[in-house]
Amino acid sequence: MPASLSDTLAPALARIDFMVELARRLHIYGTSSQRLEGAVTQVGRKLGLDVEIWSNPTGMILSFPDGERGTPHTITRVIRLEPGETNLGRLAAADAIAEDVVAGKRDIASGLAAMRALDRPPRAYAKPLAIFSFGLASASVTGLLPNTGWADLATAAVLGVLIGWLTIFSEGRPSWSDAHEALAAFVATLLASAVATVLPLTLQSVIIASLIVLMPGMTLTTAVSELASRQLTSGTTRFAGALTTLLKLTFGAVAASQVVWLLGWKPLANAGSTLPDWMPWLTLLAGSFAFAVLFKASRRDTLLVMASVWLGFLATRFAATLPGAADNALPTGVFFAATVVTAVANGYGRWSNRPGALVRMPGIILLVPGSLGFRSFNFVLERDVMLGLDTAIAVISALIALVAGILVGNLLVSPRRNL
Repeated sequence: MPASLSDTLAPALARIDFMVELARRLHIYGTSSQRLEGAVTQVGRKLGLDVEIWSNPTGMILSFPDGERGTPHTITRVIRLEPGETNLGRLAAADAIAEDVVAGKRDIASGLAAMRALDRPPRAYAKPLAIFSFGLASASVTGLLPNTGWADLATAAVLGVLIGWLTIFSEGRPSWSDAHEALAAFVATLLASAVATVLPLTLQSVIIASLIVLMPGMTLTTAVSELASRQLTSGTTRFAGALTTLLKLTFGAVAASQVVWLLGWKPLANAGSTLPDWMPWLTLLAGSFAFAVLFKASRRDTLLVMASVWLGFLATRFAATLPGAADNALPTGVFFAATVVTAVANGYGRWSNRPGALVRMPGIILLVPGSLGFRSFNFVLERDVMLGLDTAIAVISALIALVAGILVGNLLVSPRRNL
């Protein structure tokens, strides 16, 4: 009997356990609700199971009607989970296991065991490398921002490493974890202001760059994408979580600004020192590697993730040269880049039979408007309400353009199994 047929005829409870584990893995590896539900439904259908699934950022409900005794005899699993974090390496591994089970290369039991074996402890160098990547990402963003100099670059890199250490330290410590965004913003703003009393800095850019990894731009984008896909509960919950993170970051930054004022510090503004023209390309190279580490891509996919970051950046640059792009109220570059990245990601997924998320997520990371949201709340808390509203409108415009580009990209090239 072919293995795929034997899996379809395997005991229902074994197939259900496999489906529950797959759904749980997709959730904790950062898959959005509409993609998770679509993927689980498709795999379940191929394994001979009718699956009804409802997911949200903090849990899932899966229901499996009993095919032999009828609908009244339904098995329901309720799972409480923490909001997922992007882990492209394990997402690709879980997808490959599911693909092998569906194709008959693995039986249900070995597939389930392989899924559970993904929970191996991280390598000894994983945490130091992640902390270093925080600094690389901060330096990269500083190099891409206008009117920044060498002092800005060095300060943001050092502060990024410090924020990375604080983030790793907060893991597994609930009291620290709940407050770590506010504490990180406080530390970054206070130390950047202290440096600026000695060296002229583009202070706001340095603060934003040092906190860039904590900015919930990807979460905001996922939330609006879920709302556009009629995942109303999940989208609303995720959007509220992103706003809460922005509020904590803003509170920490504003509190530090008040301390700076009480201490009488007078930060020196950058008087025109700028980086050379070639520096953004070098920082982009370093930043693309940092994002590959922070997205936890496997070694085999590191170059792919780095190339995807470059794809999104170059598509944005190209769109800026199109006629009328500068005068368009909609961020044309963001829309064009999101469309290109999504279409390429879906094409890659269908060609390689692997998750398109390996290209899509790093490809849009430089397009997400997390820093704009931070600046908007900052302006409002500093009583500059009109400037805060203008910045908030810019955030909304960027989100609309980004999500619209993702939707158009999905129309041009349909995704493989929703991943």
